Amino acid sequence: MFHRTSIGAFVLSAALLATFAAQTFSAYAFDESKYPDWKGVWDRRGAPRWIPPGEKAPLTPEYQAIMDWNTADQKAGGHGWEPSWMCLPPGMPRIMNVFEPMEIVVTPHTTYILISHIHDNRRIFTDGRDWPTEIEPSFKGYSIGKWLDTDGDGRYDTLEVETRNMKGPRSYDTTGLPLHYDSKTVVKEKMYNEKGNPEVIVNEITTIDNALTGPWTVTKKYFRNPNRKHNWIEEVCAENNPHIRIQNDNYMLSADGLLMPAKKGQQPPDFRYFQQQDATGGVRR
Repeated sequence: MFHRTSIGAFVLSAALLATFAAQTFSAYAFDESKYPDWKGVWDRRGAPRWIPPGEKAPLTPEYQAIMDWNTADQKAGGHGWEPSWMCLPPGMPRIMNVFEPMEIVVTPHTTYILISHIHDNRRIFTDGRDWPTEIEPSFKGYSIGKWLDTDGDGRYDTLEVETRNMKGPRSYDTTGLPLHYDSKTVVKEKMYNEKGNPEVIVNEITTIDNALTGPWTVTKKYFRNPNRKHNWIEEVCAENNPHIRIQNDNYMLSADGLLMPAKKGQQPPDFRYFQQQDATGGVRR
């Protein structure tokens, strides 16, 4: 009798466990057919610039003056406002220039943007969460998204994203086009396939920033690489980077390992804590 009772209890426990597992799997099962097929490798075309050459950003007078200074400094051999020469992450919205090939991984609760550059990877939370009361600022910010079925066919076709809590310094691209130093930027994105072409993703990016006269929308397109066996390379900015930041100024490391100026007429840094040789070869401090 005891033996039969034990077997019965074991069978009942196993059945309950199987039912629970089935319910749990059902709750978390991912139906890929409900989402767009964004697998593979996505590339930009052309230079990773925020706007085409010749166009101007709607900057406030203060930040247009900063941009003018920045352009002059770059023409003289400097970097101006542009911070990535120090291997700082580009941040948002610059990430979506897609400097290197991009991979998009869609899961039920998070969509991942993966780019091997200077810490360009993003998490877009699509689990219905609210904005946290406290968020540690980061260059890429904190992104919350929502999937939409805009044509009513029962499948999601559009991802809307809002990104907040970015820190600086940041620029839109290597031209040094600046964002406001207060880091109150908000970036809104609408991503979807080009009509009739699943091989192209359109991203309407609206930047709200105090360096601008108003919200500014720029449209980017990403093209799927037909090679589905892409060799994802490793990008390490610090490797072989010849730029050296000393006292907030940029110097270069020459091919023979010596410090050299980065632009014409640049003064050397302050060497007061290093021994120096005088003209006769003697050491002076």
